[in-house]
Amino acid sequence: MFKEKYNVVGVMSGTSLDGIDLAHIVFTVENNIWEFEIVTSETVSYTSDWLNKLKIAISFSAVALEILNQEYTSLLAVIIGDFIKKKDIKNLDAVCSHGHTIVHQPQNGITLQIGNLPQISSLIHQTVVCDFRVQDVQLGGQGAPLVPIGDQILFPEYDYCMNLGGFSNVSFEQNKKRIAFDISPVNTVLNFYANEIGLDYDDKGSISRTGICNQNLLNELNAVNFYQKTPPKSLGFEFVKETILPIINSYSIAVEDKLRTFTEHAALQIALALPNKNGSIFITGGGAYNDFLLERIQFHLPKMKLIIPTAKILEFKEALIFALLGVLKLRGEINVLSSVTGAKKDHSSGVIVRA
Repeated sequence: MFKEKYNVVGVMSGTSLDGIDLAHIVFTVENNIWEFEIVTSETVSYTSDWLNKLKIAISFSAVALEILNQEYTSLLAVIIGDFIKKKDIKNLDAVCSHGHTIVHQPQNGITLQIGNLPQISSLIHQTVVCDFRVQDVQLGGQGAPLVPIGDQILFPEYDYCMNLGGFSNVSFEQNKKRIAFDISPVNTVLNFYANEIGLDYDDKGSISRTGICNQNLLNELNAVNFYQKTPPKSLGFEFVKETILPIINSYSIAVEDKLRTFTEHAALQIALALPNKNGSIFITGGGAYNDFLLERIQFHLPKMKLIIPTAKILEFKEALIFALLGVLKLRGEINVLSSVTGAKKDHSSGVIVRA
């Protein structure tokens, strides 16, 4: 018999590098209806040293990556252990941790999330469910996005569920199947140019708002081949580094204009990606705080209702859903949909490491 209640911690570090999200969540399931409570949550920011390491890790050698993986696993263990102790969390069923993506090249059969080494379990003295992407790539999938099954189970009332993080991605029901895919970079690019003028990010899109949209740059960005591909499809920072930044940097324009143009590009690609242009979009991720980006999305989707949830769900939705993926893995149930990733079959992904 399956349990009806699960007490877990979800842990997520996203490509926008805004820190490690931790959420203590209680799930209840009855007659296949899932409910959740985010009991307590916290984001632990990276030190400048770690931020710099993670930004350049894509260019590390195999040996350097191995060392980084060991160090990051130790860092995660300390942060998770401190969170459990500080919040006085007892009787956990598991810690469900995504780790941090360094390399994502599903077309080459490669994806690497650091922080998932088996010793994390003994370091924090808890059962850990982790490494959710590798199996999907081995089954011919994109290894991403993995959040859509959580959208389907926890937020079925919305026409679209969209995350505006390092990248934008969307999930929705089509012909009785969950469809999901990455749309375009968002905060990976916006934060990059905000950093150039000494800011961590463009707060509420206030800098972008003052810029001028460069039509030639916008046209060139919109012509990028990725946007013509049909799903399933996913993006990694490699795409930003090798394709997007070189295009933007070939234009000698002010940073404000680069931010303005890229915001327009991201909003337009979101509008183009949705098969139906009306209904409701449930928006989470750091980009939901970018008022100007939301305005431009609304401009391109005038009949769509944009719904922003409570701060707790907005900021910790990915930690919440990786916690759910971990629980589904503990139950031996499907937690990755082939209709989303392109894998050979639906499957129960992840590794369970018991303390």
